[in-house]
Amino acid sequence: MSSVYTLKIVTDFAAAHTLRDYPGACSRMHGHNWKVEVEVQTRALDKVGMGIDFKEIKQATRKVTGELDHFYLNDIPPFDRVNPTAENIASYIYQAVSELINSERVTVKAVTLWETDRACVKYEQN
Repeated sequence: MSSVYTLKIVTDFAAAHTLRDYPGACSRMHGHNWKVEVEVQTRALDKVGMGIDFKEIKQATRKVTGELDHFYLNDIPPFDRVNPTAENIASYIYQAVSELINSERVTVKAVTLWETDRACVKYEQN
């Protein structure tokens, strides 16, 4: 039986958006203080005994969310074309962080994006 380690960091950013074609109040501009959880998975540890330094996960995630922080998402790519739903934002963060930290030993497992304290979406690929 092989071991799997899942490491998780939590960070946040603030941004506004408008949901296109939505039949309700969210079709008007509004904002959120989004909470982001990034889970990274590894089966092997380095010589220090780490899968990956939490600092590396935080830096990569903050780099990606920093490009969204305090912006109107509908004005910036890819959300100027793709509806900035929580699902699409979670997928975007997953892909962007994966490009920065995935390696032979470490991969992003999931991104959970909290829109409010009671509503979130978890994105992962199989």
